[in-house]
Amino acid sequence: MPSNPRAGSPKEISSPSNPHVKELAALRRRRSRQAAGVTLVEGYEELDLALRAGVRPRELYFCPALTGGADPRNVVARAAERGAALYSLSRQAFDKAAYREGPDGWLAVVPDIETDLSRIRVDDRSLFLICESVEKPGNLGSMLRTADAAGVTAVISANPVTDWGNPNVIRASKGTVFAVPIASADSEQVMRWLSDHEVNVVATTPDTDVLMADVDMTGPTAILVGSEKYGLSDRWLRGSHTKAKIPMFGQVDSLNVGVSAALFTYEAVRQRMASGRH
Repeated sequence: MPSNPRAGSPKEISSPSNPHVKELAALRRRRSRQAAGVTLVEGYEELDLALRAGVRPRELYFCPALTGGADPRNVVARAAERGAALYSLSRQAFDKAAYREGPDGWLAVVPDIETDLSRIRVDDRSLFLICESVEKPGNLGSMLRTADAAGVTAVISANPVTDWGNPNVIRASKGTVFAVPIASADSEQVMRWLSDHEVNVVATTPDTDVLMADVDMTGPTAILVGSEKYGLSDRWLRGSHTKAKIPMFGQVDSLNVGVSAALFTYEAVRQRMASGRH
């Protein structure tokens, strides 16, 4: 990326063909993000949460024509204090750089998100959400918001299809991808890790007579959800300690994976609150 101006002194960019703008557009691609070791955060609320979670942006781009000069939570000053280079973009330049429709005028380049499974700690109250091959960024983002609200210990992607740094995951999570511990690994690694830490593994599936309310999730527990199209693989179904389902009384036998994850997670929360362990 071209050299940056001194942090705290915004550089004005008016042309959509500016090298910085072109580089921002390129970072929409997973390969480009991985090569650079960065990801994009767009949106004022998302940036605010990322900063509150301790993220140190490398670059902050804002468009006065879109923001109206408003910055009630002092995102610019907070980013500058952490060493971010600042850029003020014209409307035309920002529209070229932004990946959202109807952008609000805020975009940052931040270091890639840590996803090493060994960083995740386990104790007797741990609650994990394991996502096997979940593909849609909106579903991953939804599950992160649930995890943040419910106090989940970590969300782990097994055999990941979509990377946690996907801008649409960040958008759908409202920035909680920076607040909730996350990890990625292949299924065998995740299974060994769960076994080594003696975590109770609960597979979500409609193909069982056991209801989720009848499964004890007050101890160290991992709730497993599968891909949008196929659900959990046989490997995970065989490797789980318990299979459980959501009670359903209509014509369909399954729910959106994000909804299923939320219902199981809050059943675990309900049990823990009732037992005084949450």
